Amino acid sequence: MILNKIKTTAICASLLAAVSCTSDFNEINTNPTGITAKDLEQDFNHVKVPFATVFTGIFNTTHWKYQLQQNLNADIWSGYMATPTPFKGAAGDNSNYNYVDGWNGFIWSLPYTDVMANTLKIEQRTKGKYDQFYAISLILKVEGMHRVTDVFGPIVYSQFGTTDATIPYDSQEEVYTKMFSELDFAVTELTKRVNAGEASTFVSTDMSGYAGDYKQWVKYANSLRLRLAMRIVKIKPALAKTEAEKAISHPFGVMTTNADIAKVIIPNYIDPILTISSSWGDIRMSADMESIMNGYSDPRLAKYFKESADFPGEYRGVRTGINMIAKSDRTGMSEIGSIVGSNENVLMTTAEVYFLRSEGALRGWNMGGTAQALYEAGITTSFTQHGASGASSYIADNVSMAKDFVDVKDAANNGAAVNKVTVAWDAAAGNEVKLQKIITQKWIANFPEGQEAWSEYRRTGYPKLLRVLHNTSGGTITTEFGPRRVNFVQTEKDGNPGGVATGLAKLGGPDNGGTRLWWDTTGANF
Repeated sequence: MILNKIKTTAICASLLAAVSCTSDFNEINTNPTGITAKDLEQDFNHVKVPFATVFTGIFNTTHWKYQLQQNLNADIWSGYMATPTPFKGAAGDNSNYNYVDGWNGFIWSLPYTDVMANTLKIEQRTKGKYDQFYAISLILKVEGMHRVTDVFGPIVYSQFGTTDATIPYDSQEEVYTKMFSELDFAVTELTKRVNAGEASTFVSTDMSGYAGDYKQWVKYANSLRLRLAMRIVKIKPALAKTEAEKAISHPFGVMTTNADIAKVIIPNYIDPILTISSSWGDIRMSADMESIMNGYSDPRLAKYFKESADFPGEYRGVRTGINMIAKSDRTGMSEIGSIVGSNENVLMTTAEVYFLRSEGALRGWNMGGTAQALYEAGITTSFTQHGASGASSYIADNVSMAKDFVDVKDAANNGAAVNKVTVAWDAAAGNEVKLQKIITQKWIANFPEGQEAWSEYRRTGYPKLLRVLHNTSGGTITTEFGPRRVNFVQTEKDGNPGGVATGLAKLGGPDNGGTRLWWDTTGANF
């Protein structure tokens, strides 16, 4: 694995600013016989390249980079996947909560170089002149960077791009406040253009499948607002309600059909998870997925995973945080299935939006339907998305529950099922049980997007996951609660130490994996 090849945020931002501020840059670099900057601007080619990098940088499309950006952290901590590879031997690694900082630095560096640096370029080239491009860049920026703040807490955000020696961090509350404001601008700007009947100029730049449709982008922005609103519900309940209802009450609303799914379409694309699973053998089905989806006899199981090579006809997982001896011991467990075989990365599903609305309705918010109806719509929409049949009988199942996990290689790793809820809605149940059902089904529907699943697990505690058996964190991360965040990265400590100090002051705890984020409170869900 390649480490320490990405410069610090401070250095990147300074270089970017230095280039853009050089007084004779255009004169020096203009080809008098070639295409001019004005020519490029006429066809908006001056923003197409930065947009392409943003689209493909939210989930990095380079396979080893994605492995470090998400697969060896959130995809595992979410309960979605597990690695059969003992990368660091008995000392353990991220899967045992013994953080490998050289891996985790890419969670920070890649979004800053791909998303933040390029949305800054787009802002400099379009803001106040071509605000439709600026608006869409803000939506993508929020999508890419809310993931970063949800990993680290305080981050460089509002001051990104400054040439100051020290670039201060925003608190997570400040980041969320600014993101809501950015979504306000984007929604207002694009809505105005739709209402005016303006033809889209984003068609040839759009990699989302929306074909430049501004109304679709507004629905996505509203849905993203709903996601962020729900994230802060325990720390800022009144604001959460306001932002969520704002999303629902907008005339264009939120995503409601699978045609609305937010994605990045990349021709001739091989999903990194497919390579990591099938070619490298570094990721497998998790024990939690085996326990829950097998327990429900979930028809989507065959889409999500392949049958075990060691146990044909069965879907077998690996428990995270066990004592591994050799990679060959468990590479015969279930690989990731056809769900990662398409030419696209899914950013947000319509099923997720229904589950967010269901939780909002459970909390008494105006979500355009009852908690039960929206919950069942979320399940049905997920089944339709994946071409699975039997949604009605699945929704009505009030008997099936998660199964005990049996490690067919080592009984010492067996575990009793912990997420003991049925699928069928129970009107007589308390809100906590209803929430567990909602989050469990959202967790299944959102696969394989482990970042969102890990964030929602930290926020709600659901679905309940099997605990690691070998915690080698040295006491910084508890076995009961698991990782809550990732340490600030070494490149920032080296290149922007003053900025890191401001982040530490706003973190509210020590810089380790056990410190909870601003929205990750210990209070009750209701």
